[in-house]
Amino acid sequence: MDTSHKVKSPDGTVIAYRRSGQGPPVVLVVGALCTAESGAPLAALLAPRFDVITYDRRGRGVSGDTAPYEVRREVEDLAALVAEAGGGASVYGMSSGAALALEAAAAGVEISQLALYEPPYLLDPAGVPASAAYTGQLGVLLSQGRRDEAVELFMSLTGMDPAMIAAMRRSPGWPALAAVAPTLAYDDAMLGSGLIPTERLATIGTRSMVVDGGASPAFLRDASRAVAEALPRGRHRTLTGQTHDVAPHVLAPVLADFFAG
Repeated sequence: MDTSHKVKSPDGTVIAYRRSGQGPPVVLVVGALCTAESGAPLAALLAPRFDVITYDRRGRGVSGDTAPYEVRREVEDLAALVAEAGGGASVYGMSSGAALALEAAAAGVEISQLALYEPPYLLDPAGVPASAAYTGQLGVLLSQGRRDEAVELFMSLTGMDPAMIAAMRRSPGWPALAAVAPTLAYDDAMLGSGLIPTERLATIGTRSMVVDGGASPAFLRDASRAVAEALPRGRHRTLTGQTHDVAPHVLAPVLADFFAG
């Protein structure tokens, strides 16, 4: 896998990406706390059939960053990568990366096909106050440089058991998570109020597939189904036994069949 590629976004931010394989282009968009390295196992499985691009979203890995953060700037980053791929690339977005892919499609980025895994939107407006409270708490922690606590807050939001969070904090991989903690605010901004942006989704004419895991929390499965229904050309697919941490070897054939269709 070639790791030497870089592209400059319209605001001057340098975005680093990896490219592997041959065939129709596919751009992979990772979720919270993830980098291009996180997408490498899936990219390797798709590379025999596709020209796969994985990238460090701004503020992560070896990509740059430009303040202040704006959602449109991340959309422009993805548009620059689609252009690098030759235009008209398929895009796969994971979790908050799925929300970014949807924002890009709604903004008119030339995406030929769109695959999403469990975009973490809310269906119930009753959840909005809790989402707003998280936004406030996260902002305070990050402004005070309390990155470890910001990561813990995010993990607790996802429903992770406190004992598991404590174990992860003692793990060798924890410093890498803390390093990208400021980008949790970017993912939060990407989701807006947290509710599914149904009116914006209705403007997306791209052939789309929304996938969820059969063992994922009900709110993620329900949101995935609702997003698929809101997309004019959306379809829904459930992977039996999978969770939000979907296994690449299970997901890859599903994506390959969809992108080749």
